[in-house]
Amino acid sequence: MPKKTSKTSRIEPVPQNEIAKRLSYFQERKDQMVQTIRQLVETESPSDNKDAVDRLGALLAGRFEGLGGYAKFHRVPNFGDHLQVDFDGTRGGKPVLLLGHLDTVYPLGTLATMPCRVAGGRLWGPGSFDMKSGIAFMLHAIEALRAWNEDKLPRPVTVLLVSDEEVGSETSRRITENLAEKSAAVLVLEPSHGPKGAAKTARKGIGEYMLKVTGKAAHSGLDFEKGQSAIVELARQIIAISKLVNLKCGLTLNVGTVQGGTRVNVIPADASAVLDVRVVRKQDAAGIDRRLRSLKPFNRKCKLEITGGINRPPMERTAAVATLFEKAAKIAKQLGWKLEEAAVGGGSDGNFTAALGIPTLDGLGGVGEGAHATHESILISELPRRTALLAALIDEV
Repeated sequence: MPKKTSKTSRIEPVPQNEIAKRLSYFQERKDQMVQTIRQLVETESPSDNKDAVDRLGALLAGRFEGLGGYAKFHRVPNFGDHLQVDFDGTRGGKPVLLLGHLDTVYPLGTLATMPCRVAGGRLWGPGSFDMKSGIAFMLHAIEALRAWNEDKLPRPVTVLLVSDEEVGSETSRRITENLAEKSAAVLVLEPSHGPKGAAKTARKGIGEYMLKVTGKAAHSGLDFEKGQSAIVELARQIIAISKLVNLKCGLTLNVGTVQGGTRVNVIPADASAVLDVRVVRKQDAAGIDRRLRSLKPFNRKCKLEITGGINRPPMERTAAVATLFEKAAKIAKQLGWKLEEAAVGGGSDGNFTAALGIPTLDGLGGVGEGAHATHESILISELPRRTALLAALIDEV
């Protein structure tokens, strides 16, 4: 293995012949990786079931500690406890942060109708793609690096697996940001993008707002003219909000749910709508926030109230992100394939770390399809080279 002289010296890339050996190492252990992913998938972990998520956390804490890590939990009352594992490295310096999440969107018991199985060159099952295969990559990359470096890692590594990513990361965001600020780079093991397994170098920021309208109730037959319909006002507001969409700038607003009224013969006094907002640039987030909060009622006898905000800043393709991707693409080329990049509309905890200016590369997890759907699956053939890529990135960034 190449030697690194000091924490201030330039890290030499792994030689081509060594890269080939590393890929062979993972190819020989492909079945072991499949078994690891199966174990994680069959340990169900829906976001809203603390006991279930904690069972997966305990399982993984034991496996990471078996690889020489120091595991600790950040205790949370209403969600699973967030798992942090720290590894020492022979080189010293700042750690690389491996970021992911324990929770899935599937209710407990989903395995009864959506069992984990291997068929057609894929591993199928709830959470296999998003993102238990990514967690398996962490385990096997760390195990390999220790095997190649006399049971030690070449540099410090921190693993953070949070329990609430699928529901907004409210309890874990500060932990993620604090660890990222202490790290040299962040590698996010969320699923890759598309059939070619592109890494994610940009993600939209996400906001959620609620618009409430208060009108005046009245009998729809006896006192129609005395009522002020909150539903009519909300409908007019929805039309106005739809005109704020700017597809060229990547700014979208979606009124996802609407509620209002009590009975068909009552002029509705209350109505509300929940909006999903997506932005490409940080400046667009501030701009749309101002415009939503400045909405005025068309019917001055109605009142508006808007709450919420942007809860994930956009992950923009900064120079730091681009440099990290270029390193990954170079390693992938040595491994025999062209790593592509993508900008996507969904968010992850990588949004938080990239917004802090920390070099962040997302989408380093499994290659597959069907996230959050009944056909969720990963390509087994991609497991060795994706894990080899992660191992090399840990060593070199």
